[in-house]
Amino acid sequence: MEEVLLLKCGELVLKGLNRSRFEERLLKNLRDALRKLGDYEVTSSQSAICVRDKNGAPLPGALEACRRVFGIVTVFPALRTEKDMDTIKEAAKEYFAPALNGATTYKVTAKRSDKHFPLTSPQISAELGGYLSDVFPHLKAQMDDPELTIRVEIRDRHAFLTGPGLPGAGGMPGGSAGRAMLLLSGGIDSPVAGYMMAKRGLDLCAVHFFSYPYTSLEAREKVLELGRILSGYTGKLTVCVVPFTKIQQEIRAGCKEEYFTLVMRRMMMRIAEQAAEKQDCGALITGESLGQVASQTMEALQVTGAVCTLPVFRPLIGMDKEEIVARARAIGTFDTSILPYEDCCTVFTPKHPRTKPRLEFVEAEESRLDVGALVAEAVNGVERITLG
Repeated sequence: MEEVLLLKCGELVLKGLNRSRFEERLLKNLRDALRKLGDYEVTSSQSAICVRDKNGAPLPGALEACRRVFGIVTVFPALRTEKDMDTIKEAAKEYFAPALNGATTYKVTAKRSDKHFPLTSPQISAELGGYLSDVFPHLKAQMDDPELTIRVEIRDRHAFLTGPGLPGAGGMPGGSAGRAMLLLSGGIDSPVAGYMMAKRGLDLCAVHFFSYPYTSLEAREKVLELGRILSGYTGKLTVCVVPFTKIQQEIRAGCKEEYFTLVMRRMMMRIAEQAAEKQDCGALITGESLGQVASQTMEALQVTGAVCTLPVFRPLIGMDKEEIVARARAIGTFDTSILPYEDCCTVFTPKHPRTKPRLEFVEAEESRLDVGALVAEAVNGVERITLG
């Protein structure tokens, strides 16, 4: 008998002939997440994954790490035993004794993946349930909404006993859908956008625009901390820090105030796209939500997106602020995002920004700048920081 973790996969089980590619990526991500915690064995069989510590150490740290890996729907602390009913009965009695002593109702369910096992699933449930009723006579079997459900799985090489499972991150294995560049500010929205696209299988890089001394070193560190939190889900994350002060000063000096934000956003998108290409990214990710601020109206989004050739993913586009905040709290970025250190988007903010801009007017404002030279200088000045 041995305590292990039994992980159930998400929608990748619906994949067809290319399913093995997704499973291999998921196993790699799990091993990477567990490597810094100890010496773990990760094996896959029959649409489930077993994680065991080769040295027999406790598994709490591994459990939490596995819950953060995209592609895992449920994590079950489990006991792995021989496929023998007497062994299973004794193991269940010992393993679940604390929970059974504290419960009044229970049920046993069984799944027999190994069809050579001599008992059917209903027979396994009946035999183990009857045995536990004899050992714990205060218990009452209850099929609907019991206090404790014990599950028995008969698999190819072992039997597994599990109680309640814990939810995993779900989604698709990170990196299985390609690689994208997240425009990461210090606000609430962009870390959530990155998380949501990573959950759909994207490997992330990030780009941050830093305007010292208008924005502080504390603001820069705040963004890097957000990157560290995201790396707990994505694995290693490279953040490209872009020197943006000169560009904002040039925009202020050369463009009409009402167009400051639009021209700035277009410069950001150009730089982000070039940084993305250097990092082998095939798309950009932003935290924009339709109508949330002046630069996120339909017309403004069309103007800022017009400079891009890569696809731009906006996973928050139809979410309201309360939904975004709830997700930020859930993934652990909210408390960092609300620290009082503002990013470059608050620098030189116009009093009356254009909410329904016309592309030709924005382009006319940009013509006052040496766009190519400014973008090239910013890209050449990028500082790359790897987190996680």
